[in-house]
Amino acid sequence: MTNSMPPARQSNRRVVITALSLSLLFALYLAVSFDWRQSALFLVGLAAGTILYHASFGFTAAWREVVSTGNGAGLRAQMIMLALTVVIFTPLIAWGEFGGISLRGSVAPLNIAVVIGAFMFGIGMQLGGGCASGTLFTAGGGNMRMVVTLAAFIAGSLLGSWQWDLWQDAPGFAPVALSQKFGVVGGIVVSFALFAAVWLASKAYEARRAVATTMASKISLDYSFFRGPWPLVAGALALAAVNVATLLLAGRPWGVTSAFALWGAKMVTTLGFDVSQWAFWARPGSAAALESSVFADVTSVMNFGIIGGALLAAGLAGKFAPSFKLPLRSFLAAVLGGILLGYGARIAFGCNIGAYFGGIASTSLHGWLWFVAAFLGSSVGTKLRPSFGL
Repeated sequence: MTNSMPPARQSNRRVVITALSLSLLFALYLAVSFDWRQSALFLVGLAAGTILYHASFGFTAAWREVVSTGNGAGLRAQMIMLALTVVIFTPLIAWGEFGGISLRGSVAPLNIAVVIGAFMFGIGMQLGGGCASGTLFTAGGGNMRMVVTLAAFIAGSLLGSWQWDLWQDAPGFAPVALSQKFGVVGGIVVSFALFAAVWLASKAYEARRAVATTMASKISLDYSFFRGPWPLVAGALALAAVNVATLLLAGRPWGVTSAFALWGAKMVTTLGFDVSQWAFWARPGSAAALESSVFADVTSVMNFGIIGGALLAAGLAGKFAPSFKLPLRSFLAAVLGGILLGYGARIAFGCNIGAYFGGIASTSLHGWLWFVAAFLGSSVGTKLRPSFGL
């Protein structure tokens, strides 16, 4: 009998050895120079990068698939991820402390800044080719177009921090956390009702579009733990674990984009620009981050881990093969998309990780508002992609 299965890819040994060596050295440096928690958070980021790459767990492609074909498998996997995280987050945040660290959720106002920022972010996702976590893991995996998106993302984040104060009095409503309004159990129950509504709406939309079952909606048995690809559900469960680990180690949910603003601010500071007088950087926490080493910043350290984990995963899968060919229209889309991503995240209290994942997991209604606005923006961005040859 002829074997129709394609031969397994060989790992990029040098890439794997390089990624592992640098990661272990950096983890040791963080443990010695800062503390074990900073090192542990880097390793959590490393795991996140590996998970995101092997499971191809992107928010951008999943939302685009709903608009383009009607297939909601990726969106439903996100609901599984959110549901599991809510069950664990809600009692922990209500308890308020773990291992001597205070725990808090991601709760923010429901205002126009969230709507506009998330809508911009949604368009940027589709033009840039990734969300916050998606940009990091695809750039780490060797995608040169996403390196351009990441650079523009940083620029957009810096621009958003410059104009941050213009959005602080945006009309809206005070923060609402379902767990505070309805209690721990009530908050979980209401959240589950919302997850079920999205799930059922997704299935109904698939039926309306007459979507056939695809490989993306099946749990494939043909995968490798080390080389991937992983089933979507495996990625959802693993990312829930990443967010829980972040909460327990850092005292707050996983975030990504605040580090981009910090990187941009530090870069322009070295060029002689003084950003310390901007309202965003004049705040005590932001000012302290600006004055400290970037390696002292939890979000930055985790982002470095995501890049390293994706590099390791790409090496294990034998897929690390950077290409520097980038058509002009695709380049322009990456730049425009990255700027929209950065600016939108800065004014909307976060990105798909900090606002959507962290906000909904914290039972904050702003996370749901962010989701609706970003999904609408993503739908517009999907329609714009052909104009840029995407």
